[in-house]
Amino acid sequence: MERIVIIGGGFAGLRLCKKLDPSRYEICLVDRNNFNCFPPLFYQIASSGLTSANICFPFRREFKRHRNVSYHMGHVKNIDVAAREVTTSYETIKYDKLILAAGSTNNYFGMDSLAEETFGIKTVAEAAHTRDEILDRFERGALCQDKARRRELLTFLVVGGGPAGVEIAGALGEMKKYILKKEYPELEPDDITITLVEGTGSLLGAMRPQSQEYALKTLKKLMVNVRLNTVLKDYSDKYVNFADGQKEYYETLIWTAGVRGEPMPGLPQECVGHGNRVLVDEYNRVKGLDGSVFAVGDICLMQRPDHPKGDPQMAQPALQMANNLAKNLNRGEFRTPFRYRDKGSMATIGKAKAVADLPHFSFNGLFAWLVWMFIHLMSILGMRNKLSVLTNWTWNYLFYSTSLRLLLRPTRYPLRKHWGE
Repeated sequence: MERIVIIGGGFAGLRLCKKLDPSRYEICLVDRNNFNCFPPLFYQIASSGLTSANICFPFRREFKRHRNVSYHMGHVKNIDVAAREVTTSYETIKYDKLILAAGSTNNYFGMDSLAEETFGIKTVAEAAHTRDEILDRFERGALCQDKARRRELLTFLVVGGGPAGVEIAGALGEMKKYILKKEYPELEPDDITITLVEGTGSLLGAMRPQSQEYALKTLKKLMVNVRLNTVLKDYSDKYVNFADGQKEYYETLIWTAGVRGEPMPGLPQECVGHGNRVLVDEYNRVKGLDGSVFAVGDICLMQRPDHPKGDPQMAQPALQMANNLAKNLNRGEFRTPFRYRDKGSMATIGKAKAVADLPHFSFNGLFAWLVWMFIHLMSILGMRNKLSVLTNWTWNYLFYSTSLRLLLRPTRYPLRKHWGE
């Protein structure tokens, strides 16, 4: 029986574990985390709308129903394509076929120092850290007697006008407009500055103009300052330098401006293209190798005449790639090339405010928000998680209140060096 090693348990990796034929393959999933998570709702962790456990589900529990599938915790240290081995933090695993599904990470566009200076919402850990920092600023601002310093503490800059940026900015705007007067009576709305900057001329660049306009209008109603055609040059000592020469102070900078493929140590450099994405053919086979290595989802770049920049780095292309690759592998021959079918895109800006672009029409407002909620709710693993999320959403909708605004600082000791590997 052939062994397939899958690196990454996100949308594509988990789908492959479920779709590959267990009577034909032994399947090993490698991931640094022991759980699958739902990235579209990371912004709700960052804004205290949900807890991490609401949108995460343990691999081992999920795989109880799938024979011949095993989970291996570890961070990939090296891929030896000649020996067909993957070395992780803890072991070396032999493979007959290797599937890279590690997803993407933050792209700082050459400004690597931003990784240590800014906050993100690209992983569960990042989102939880960002939540703690946001709450820390609110608590410290409530205690600060110096009005000028209080206003400095409560300056938030969101960089990137895609769905993640719009959603976290909208969540912060709702905190400013609705939560502040109820839970932070020491603060005034004018004490808080929330700014969203986008380098292009519109928000939600992949969506239709009416959705872009609705998002812009809604964010302004939530007291978010939106600045288009504004590019960040660098960020140091809490000061942001913009490309137009302006220099401004922002205590908290949340980065959502772009992604790049997760680095895969040991993979030949000629296999890697723009944005650190692995080059693949129309069957998701990595170009330049012997046909035993594949890549799916955000990490891969499949260039076609109609998609010279590859498919979008979103959930739907990843799931469709996984389905297509599993079909080809299960029958033992590559007959079906991958073609992405765009089913539309959605984004939420706040309570009862969302935009939806379907293939033939667009809509926004309450109905779009309800559709957005239903689709996301059905996509979360675990019935208990679905019920928890639905309960939180219903309570927040009715009362604009949550018991999840908990500032949870991790303890420092004892140090665990392997956590950073």
